[in-house]
Amino acid sequence: MPLAIVTDSTSDLPQHIREKYNIYQIPALIIINGEMAHDGVDISREKYYQKLPYFDQLPTTSSPSSGEFQALFKKILSEGYSEILSIHVASELSGIYNAARLAAEEFGPQVKTFDSRQISLGLGFQALEAAKAARNNSTIKEVIALLKALQEKIYVYAMLDTVNYILRSGRIPWAKAKLGALLNLRPLIQLKNGQVFNTGISRTRKRAISRLHQKIQELGALEYLAVLHTNAEKEGKEFLACYDHSLPHPPFLVHVTTSIGTHVGPKGIGFAAVVK
Repeated sequence: MPLAIVTDSTSDLPQHIREKYNIYQIPALIIINGEMAHDGVDISREKYYQKLPYFDQLPTTSSPSSGEFQALFKKILSEGYSEILSIHVASELSGIYNAARLAAEEFGPQVKTFDSRQISLGLGFQALEAAKAARNNSTIKEVIALLKALQEKIYVYAMLDTVNYILRSGRIPWAKAKLGALLNLRPLIQLKNGQVFNTGISRTRKRAISRLHQKIQELGALEYLAVLHTNAEKEGKEFLACYDHSLPHPPFLVHVTTSIGTHVGPKGIGFAAVVK
């Protein structure tokens, strides 16, 4: 077996897809009231978002250690793979990529890391395409070239139901600077090249979701689509129904990972798309 693909739980790839394409995943960490939990393992996403508004302190997120990555890489190589490409959430937003990079140094040319510059399915679609290429016996160099080209076709947008969580996270400078303007409004954000941009605000939830539809229309023909939500499944299904018969690949409806949702808050909705 020539090449294995590794990603992290912020990729939001559905389990059946990871299993189908043999994509390995390492969980991000979330700290709730001083207790460490593995993202998507120790607490369900539904339960987490139900509890999130009521925590005395906003949970924090953390990265797996380089030692955990080393253990995973050793396990994969012992299974017969000769090389590993480890693809992770944007390094500007998380320490996961750096932990993987440090671990990879112990394995020389056998293990390479790649910064997706994205989150959620913006990362997940890159891991999926890498796994498909690996199945076709592409080399690491060829897969990395493919991913660099793919990054230019990926668009991730989201509507936040409130600015409170992204403000409390302290990670997005404009959230604090524009707090007065954003109170009681729904910001529309875009993730691009590892940066989170405010692309507008809406006074109503209905109007904000309508703007998300408009963004998709502006992209033209799509190769992949995932509708993302944080405990807004009903609206997510309604959003997805507008597109689920017009795509070359079945679209995903994804309950966003807790490590991302901590900074987004409940009732967010968005999409990740790859244009043709």
